[in-house]
Amino acid sequence: MKWNKFRLKTTTEAEDIVSSMLMDLGIQGVEIEDKVPLTAADKEQMFVDILPETGADDGVAYLSFYLDEEEDAGAILAEVRGGLSELSAWTDVGEGIIEESQTEDLDWMNNWKQYFHQFYVDDILIIPSWEDVKPEDSEKMVIHIDPGTAFGTGMHETTQLCIRQIRKYVTDRTRILDVGCGSGILGMLALKFGAAYSVGTDLDPCAVEATHENMQGNGICPDQYEVMIGNLINNPEIQERVGYEKYDIVAANILADVLVELTPVIVSRLKPGGIYITSGIIDDKEQTVVEAVERAGLEVLDVTYQGEWVSVTARK
Repeated sequence: MKWNKFRLKTTTEAEDIVSSMLMDLGIQGVEIEDKVPLTAADKEQMFVDILPETGADDGVAYLSFYLDEEEDAGAILAEVRGGLSELSAWTDVGEGIIEESQTEDLDWMNNWKQYFHQFYVDDILIIPSWEDVKPEDSEKMVIHIDPGTAFGTGMHETTQLCIRQIRKYVTDRTRILDVGCGSGILGMLALKFGAAYSVGTDLDPCAVEATHENMQGNGICPDQYEVMIGNLINNPEIQERVGYEKYDIVAANILADVLVELTPVIVSRLKPGGIYITSGIIDDKEQTVVEAVERAGLEVLDVTYQGEWVSVTARK
């Protein structure tokens, strides 16, 4: 099935009211593109490796919506233009130009798989669930991963930096906390390295199913791990569930700006002598994170690099 895509050019000032007008006309699922800078609250919700590059805010917004081939696009567009005309009487709706294109009804949930293939992190083979292990790799540590809609395949440099540091410090008594766990890959690898227990937290509910499926696919028993949804920085319920001075290792592969806020919260989660492994840090943010770690009273042990990314490891 093919869909007709319509991309409406408006202003950032009017994007909310224009979106509301489109919804009132029965149009579902409006996509918004703009260059409005992310707020501190936005950044707190983005437990990801790379912050989107938006460029300078130019006051322009694009609203895209889709109609299937059976719908009367001409009639709907006439209503959209009429709505824009009414709104323009009291707000700046911009040019109001509508571009039309056509798109295939792709399987967006699975189409990304064509770009994810097996790869190595040192002597570890990380392989998607739909590929087979080659005979020559049968002696390697093999990790089967299918992130689904959660973040984290292990391919990014920041994740690999964390993997190496976890392996360096893990023991058979280690309890690890992974903040922003995504697919569960760091906790899962810690358990494969011999850790005793893993706790993951994330903001995305998809992380629960993804982590359970990946743990099960790699032979990890359910009584060796748990996943919690919520923001450890400011959610008292999650803070209580995670607990205090319970962890030998805390890993946080997230944005540098979030690490600055997170680090003081992590200190009370670590056991005395516990290890704090951070990543997701672009190279020009290294000093920002080092200063935050030291300000929290932690001792910096290692600073490691891969490409333009940095990992800072510290001890309580």
